[in-house]
Amino acid sequence: MKVQRITLREIRMPLVTPFETSFGRLTNRRMLIVEADVDGVSGWAESVAGEGPFYAPETVETAWHILRDFIWPVLKNRELNSASEVWGLLSPIRGHNMAKAAIESAVWDAEARQKGLPLWKLLGGVRNEIPCGVSIGIKETLDDLVLAVERELDAGYQRIKIKIKPGKDIEPVERLRQRFSRIRLMVDANSAYRIEDGPHLKRLDAYHLMMIEQPLGWDDLYGHAELQRKLDTPVCLDECIHTEEHARAAIELGACKIINIKLGRVGGYTPARRIHDLCQSKQIPVWCGGMLESGIGRAHNIALSTLENFSLPGDVTASRRYWIEDVIDPEVTVTPQGTIRVPAGPGIGYEPRFNRIEKLAARKEILQ
Repeated sequence: MKVQRITLREIRMPLVTPFETSFGRLTNRRMLIVEADVDGVSGWAESVAGEGPFYAPETVETAWHILRDFIWPVLKNRELNSASEVWGLLSPIRGHNMAKAAIESAVWDAEARQKGLPLWKLLGGVRNEIPCGVSIGIKETLDDLVLAVERELDAGYQRIKIKIKPGKDIEPVERLRQRFSRIRLMVDANSAYRIEDGPHLKRLDAYHLMMIEQPLGWDDLYGHAELQRKLDTPVCLDECIHTEEHARAAIELGACKIINIKLGRVGGYTPARRIHDLCQSKQIPVWCGGMLESGIGRAHNIALSTLENFSLPGDVTASRRYWIEDVIDPEVTVTPQGTIRVPAGPGIGYEPRFNRIEKLAARKEILQ
């Protein structure tokens, strides 16, 4: 296998509805799409880096720079036996996991296409159908929130996650529990709290949540360990886990009882599978988080979610929840039972809509 060319495209798409977290309010998404030509076969993936360095230090601009100026020189004309070798070749580059994941995932897609295999089978996945949850941003009013949850439950989603921040946390949860006493409910704070807020967060124990995701700082493992000892509600770590070593430290410290694995955050399939295997050996359940991806990134999340220890519904949702029109064919759909049937076609199982991607591209660069 040889990566002969990489094409970078930045596409821009408006969200169907604004999405608000503790970081701010997002109405449009800039996405870096990577196409890797491997022996004449195109593999596709997406960098999930954001518009600004708020969820993680990376941005669309930094990912583009790292892919062009550092990753491409490493991979250019390099002979590979398999996509699993890409991660090791990129190890001298510190950090920049979202850039690394984009090219690594694209090469995985290309290898699966070359072999005529679904990517999920090449990865060792065991599910042909995955359970789906949904993430709901912060709403202006509690009535708006209730209506949003009602719509998602009617659509079949098996788990509801709401974003919270100081001043919009206990009251929304209480209102939802009054209205929906039995639903699988969790909250996501995106690092909005400090350890001093522990007594306040302890109040969430009364509402029988599945988990509270990333309540404290994005690099604060010790704080989360202290907080988890005080809470009955399981803490789930997201932003804290960038490597297998982070996951091991979090588990050994007791900083969490659940881990969210995002392909882009950890650097691709090779490190994601290692974290998955570690968590499985320690009986720590995992699930796949979302980053408002286009259908290309969404397809990769589906493949990742077929691994055995992805036992909780992730944030892998239908294309139409976020986009009026997606960039893959067919678009991702969710069954009335709240599941996604894993595609049987080669690679990611969805075909990128080349003409639409080209039309949406705000800029493009070919590395060869």
